[in-house]
Amino acid sequence: MLEVTPIDEGWILRHDGAALPATVPGCVHTDLLAAGIIPDPFLGRNETDVAWVGRRDWTYETTLSPIPGGHEQTDLVFDGLDTAAEIRLDGQLLGSVRNMHRSHRFDITGLGGRLSVNFRSAYGEAEAVRGRLGERPNAYPEPFQYIRKMACSFGWDWGPTLVTAGIWKRVRLEHWSTARIARVRPVVTVEQGVGRVELHVDVERTRVEAGLTLGARIGGVRAEATVDGTSGVVRLEVPDVELWWPRGYGEQPLYDVELWLSHEGLLDIWRRRIGFRSVELDRGADEHGSGFTFVVNGERLFARGVNWIPDDVLPSRITRERYRTRLTQAADAGVDLVRVWGGGIYESEDFYDACDELGLLVWQDFPFACAAYPEEQPLRGEVEAEARENVVRLMPHPSLVLWNGNNENLWGFKDWGWEQRLAGDSWGEGYYLGLLPRVVAELDPTRPYTPGSPWSGSWDRHPNDPAHGTHHSWEVWNREDYADYRLHVPRFVAEFGWQAPPAYATLRRALPDEELAPDSPGMLHHQKADDGNGKLVRGLARHFPVPEQGFSEGDFDRWHYLTQVNQARAVAAGIEHWRSHWPVCAGTIVWQLNDCWPVTSWAAIDGDGREKPLYHELKRLYADRLLTLQPRGGGLVLAVINQATEPWKGRLTLRRMSVEGGVVAEAGVGFDAGARAVSDVRVPRELEPVGPKEFLVADADPGSDEGGGGGGLRALYFPMPDREVPYPRPRFDVSVSPGGERVTVTAHTLVRDLLLQADRLDPSVSADRGLVTLLPGERVTIGVRGWETLDHLDAETARSALYCVEPAR
Repeated sequence: MLEVTPIDEGWILRHDGAALPATVPGCVHTDLLAAGIIPDPFLGRNETDVAWVGRRDWTYETTLSPIPGGHEQTDLVFDGLDTAAEIRLDGQLLGSVRNMHRSHRFDITGLGGRLSVNFRSAYGEAEAVRGRLGERPNAYPEPFQYIRKMACSFGWDWGPTLVTAGIWKRVRLEHWSTARIARVRPVVTVEQGVGRVELHVDVERTRVEAGLTLGARIGGVRAEATVDGTSGVVRLEVPDVELWWPRGYGEQPLYDVELWLSHEGLLDIWRRRIGFRSVELDRGADEHGSGFTFVVNGERLFARGVNWIPDDVLPSRITRERYRTRLTQAADAGVDLVRVWGGGIYESEDFYDACDELGLLVWQDFPFACAAYPEEQPLRGEVEAEARENVVRLMPHPSLVLWNGNNENLWGFKDWGWEQRLAGDSWGEGYYLGLLPRVVAELDPTRPYTPGSPWSGSWDRHPNDPAHGTHHSWEVWNREDYADYRLHVPRFVAEFGWQAPPAYATLRRALPDEELAPDSPGMLHHQKADDGNGKLVRGLARHFPVPEQGFSEGDFDRWHYLTQVNQARAVAAGIEHWRSHWPVCAGTIVWQLNDCWPVTSWAAIDGDGREKPLYHELKRLYADRLLTLQPRGGGLVLAVINQATEPWKGRLTLRRMSVEGGVVAEAGVGFDAGARAVSDVRVPRELEPVGPKEFLVADADPGSDEGGGGGGLRALYFPMPDREVPYPRPRFDVSVSPGGERVTVTAHTLVRDLLLQADRLDPSVSADRGLVTLLPGERVTIGVRGWETLDHLDAETARSALYCVEPAR
């Protein structure tokens, strides 16, 4: 029987002649941090002070204990090495590696002694490859496309430049005899309630003459097969299987699969969990263009998505618990699809396990982003090897529903001047339109593949054509106001977003000694986007009064609040518009769910795990049922969006109101939205608000909840930007429950976008809701959780952490 010996203790890191204790899995940065050699790169401007780490070569060493007898072969297995390294055992070269995204195996039978892993600087490796293959264009000034490594290690417009090295995944010895299971490729299908599993097995042998048997079971179903040379296939049929569904559409039953290899006894065993479901991608042509609609178990979905980046720029620190926490936050916000973005990594099994259990669909990018990638050796062979390994590794997971060739590279070739600069040099097209679809078709025929995001399906059209395939909407934010989201109805919006700073407590931790201002040195260092603060201020100026000289130190709290409000409103403008056009538009994927360090960014959850107002707004925007008022056809339409399994019908109350609180006009209307459908209700002309002093309120009556979840929903429409609205000075009462677990606010005037920034009360505290608008006489109760240092909260203290839109100064 195969035996495993972990090698996770006794490692040292060589540094300037000294031997530092090293943690494996880990990386150079985490070991230097633990030894006190470098400061925390997430604090202040320390990132700059530790830049030298990425330019150095590093060596990890340990001693292998005597290898026990009784086995014919011993392999040294690295699940992940970051990135370019030579592996030596007692001075003998075992091999050289150059790919963070692959595992590596070496036969060390009969060997032992001092094990060393000598890492070359990723800069040195990338620059050497660039020197051999020539320059290629890139959206960022770092050479990440010349090395198979997490691209955002080299910095991004939301990430620091911390170029890592180290043994970032598990390392172990495997002792075995006769044969072992080298690879299992599970092809899982379901038809008419019968689940079919084909386990395509590759074996490695020490003895060619040995007869080998494969056996497998799923529940009470068992099957056997013989190994022909070095491969075999075990087929199982499981009757009456329960289907795996994305969250909101059904349950997520998972089945344990066990496969064993035997010869006069058990030799090796392989275990995974699978789910039975079908997935298709409808890209058919229609009168609107060509679509991009996920179909799971025959059910057409509007995908409610978020983009995922590595949750830490030092990815070896991401634990199973951290994955679970972050993905549970996504599910709790109504998300049903997570796109693993192409500038990061293939995530660990812990990530996909959590998605399987939570019912989160996974769109997996291959790791290519925002650059022209050479297709010559040594890169081409590495790309194919990593693709083959990771496609097979991730195949068991029912949550995985799409392979995507790259992020923005097809678009970049067309629009970013690459074609002229390349002058015929390779740039990745052969990967995205040739190699990768061939690998997916060969190994994983049950899942769709798309060459890139965005991609319109053909070079005959612009790659980012909103009428065809996937679309990235970045004119909004970069140049245009978020109201311009309403100018187009893309078939599927795979990226869009708006920036905001992280929570106040996150900023205070990251910039502990700084007088905070929008343009203070630390704030600017933790703003990586090109002209990011300028875009924030210009975005605010379209909606709110902005001081002529910009925001000063004394205005920081106001700037911080308003930028977070603007982020939530911008994303809401897009999602409400696009959801109201289902099924023409079949999905939105917000950029982005998470951050990898404390930074001003597009994230809904900041680098310390705190939820921004955008996060809470997503709960409303991605709920099964949503009301939204949309200017359309020269008037107003109330779109009743019902993504629930049951029809939704009932009554709506429409109130045309003045900002002083009076009702100008009122009417009740009926609505009837079918299951997974949108129903438009035309707002009568006499109820349309006029001028800056009026707005419209649409409420679903409490009884409008046939099928559940519909009563009490509200939509608001203000025809003018806030800077033109003569808001009354907000007046409200605040009360606090004993112990401080609940804060209740009662409005005496219109209170627009009230927000309790609970982390200002204590860094450990959070609120259970975000922005809320109250009409005169209405109240809201906000849950407060996480107290550590305080056991009570009074009304005045709570009031100090409450913010809302104020009248123009």
